[in-house]
Amino acid sequence: MKKFIMVVLLLVTTKLLAQTPTTDSAKSKNEVVTVDNVEWGWLNPLRGDKSPAAGKLWGDRTKNEPAGFLVKFKKGFSSPPHIHNITYRGVVIKGLLHNDDENAEKQWLPAGSYWQQPAGEAHITAADAEDNMAFLDIQEGPYLVKPTSEAFDNGEKPVNVDKTNLVWLNANDIEWVSEKSNVETAFLWGSHEKNQLRATLLKLPAGFKGKIKNLSPNFRAVVISGKVTHQFSKKDDVNVLEPGSYFGAEEKASLRLKTDVETVIYIRSNGEFKIK
Repeated sequence: MKKFIMVVLLLVTTKLLAQTPTTDSAKSKNEVVTVDNVEWGWLNPLRGDKSPAAGKLWGDRTKNEPAGFLVKFKKGFSSPPHIHNITYRGVVIKGLLHNDDENAEKQWLPAGSYWQQPAGEAHITAADAEDNMAFLDIQEGPYLVKPTSEAFDNGEKPVNVDKTNLVWLNANDIEWVSEKSNVETAFLWGSHEKNQLRATLLKLPAGFKGKIKNLSPNFRAVVISGKVTHQFSKKDDVNVLEPGSYFGAEEKASLRLKTDVETVIYIRSNGEFKIK
């Protein structure tokens, strides 16, 4: 009887530990990492150049902390079936990616698409274009690759959303976007309850010139497509941010943004922000 109780407790504890955190206690700061200055290594160092390349944007994926990083896949890459110890979310920046059960028919996600891979869920990842890159967001770490023999169900479900199936809202639908800005947004994950993590895609039209007022202690953004000119203030350096670039902001910071072409930005925050 004692042995049975211990096993049940172990299983319950494992499941609780596997739940993805919904808050982030870290405070972000005003910082910029252009895609040209990303530090690259291997996503799975044990596999060397057989592994996708990984580039740090924020945090450390090898430690128990939130992190954001880029991943590059060679054409024809296909991983063996595996699991991860933690849940991650991804957005395709370049190329075509597939992430699903090993027996599933290929669903090639183009640039601008979104997916979620739950902890413990067996899957493969494959790439089919000449140039493939994605942004991955984790709320805890370390990010590990494990065999399918260690698969488990953490209660979360996998998600694959093609770019064409995203639902975009504008100022007629949401309060925190100025009507004259013509900005659109697509909600991806999380909760809009107080202090809860959430992520959205922000679509800035060509010719946009305005500000994002950050009201959150934790605000991180990654350029997914297009190009945006960024400044923290008129006195600060001007940064030209292309796909794969990252910028963070401290609470109450007002970010000055300008575009010449339509630009999509992934924003992960622990609270609200306003666009004007």
